[in-house]
Amino acid sequence: MPERYFNWRDLVIWQQSASNTAWCLLGCVIGDFGTILWFQIFSPDTSPLIVMSLAVINGILSSIALETTILSRQMGVLLGFKTAVGMSLVSMVSMEIAMNLTDYVLVGSAQLVWWAIPPMLVAGFITPWPYNYWRLKKLGKACH
Repeated sequence: MPERYFNWRDLVIWQQSASNTAWCLLGCVIGDFGTILWFQIFSPDTSPLIVMSLAVINGILSSIALETTILSRQMGVLLGFKTAVGMSLVSMVSMEIAMNLTDYVLVGSAQLVWWAIPPMLVAGFITPWPYNYWRLKKLGKACH
């Protein structure tokens, strides 16, 4: 088969990329939701743009921290950190933006409301998953 055809039907890769995406989501949610909740409690009048920008940054940082912790058990802290930092920023940024846009569209602000959290998580998972599949299938690189 010519190189221009890409196989999107590899169930093993879909499962592995789903697992990788779920770990990424967990790491991102810790920093993202933590930031939104902090501002919701302690500074509710802060601009949603500022809150969401900080939530994206903190989500990426917490994802890197979680991955470093997990990888450090296998390869040491320094190599674990380097590997975590080398993970796909495209995946993390798209995940973060999808979650925060979903929150804003549903709630109209940067707030955690119980009924908006499931759609935020779904958007955060679904958005980078095809990219993570492609990256794993085509390049042999996992986001996590």
